[in-house]
Amino acid sequence: MLLAEDQSMVREALATLLGLEEDIEVVAQVARGDEVLAAATTHRPDVALLDIEMPGLTGIEAAAQLREELPEVKIVIVTTFGRPGYLRRAMESGAEAFLVKDAPAAQLADAVRRVLRGERVIDPALAAAALADGADPLTARERDVLRAAADGSVNAEIARCLLLSEGTVRNYLSTAIQKTGARNRAEAVRIAREKGWL
Repeated sequence: MLLAEDQSMVREALATLLGLEEDIEVVAQVARGDEVLAAATTHRPDVALLDIEMPGLTGIEAAAQLREELPEVKIVIVTTFGRPGYLRRAMESGAEAFLVKDAPAAQLADAVRRVLRGERVIDPALAAAALADGADPLTARERDVLRAAADGSVNAEIARCLLLSEGTVRNYLSTAIQKTGARNRAEAVRIAREKGWL
């Protein structure tokens, strides 16, 4: 198993807990999402346990890379944030399991065994919330523009960063504000984050 978690204490605790299981061996640990593919290529784990919030790449982005380059690796996403949008994006990126970090350690070990048997494992409460919440209405480009706007950047800065015209940025922001039901860009960013769309 490969563990990808940016918080050292959490990563080491997970490695220790999973190492107590007779049939689970942690073969690699990384602290950044952009280190996942290289570590998986080198160590060839059966399972990659990925946190969502990591520097470099998110766990969802790292999962998509793994699915493309090493499709035989089973992917388990763990997160502190049980947001329905994260669940949907994780499943779309190729994850076989999605669990919140406050689940018992035995449940995590069980999830690893189940994905190795070809099953999907999803936190039931989160699955129900994702169904009730509906699909992410934002396009990939609208998400890019909202992410760029999150730090308070003006349209000209966002346009330069994303290689778009200011008018295009304005249009994407307007559409994203409308789709999220927000009054302004700051509120659109907040809503999209709370739903797990960003």
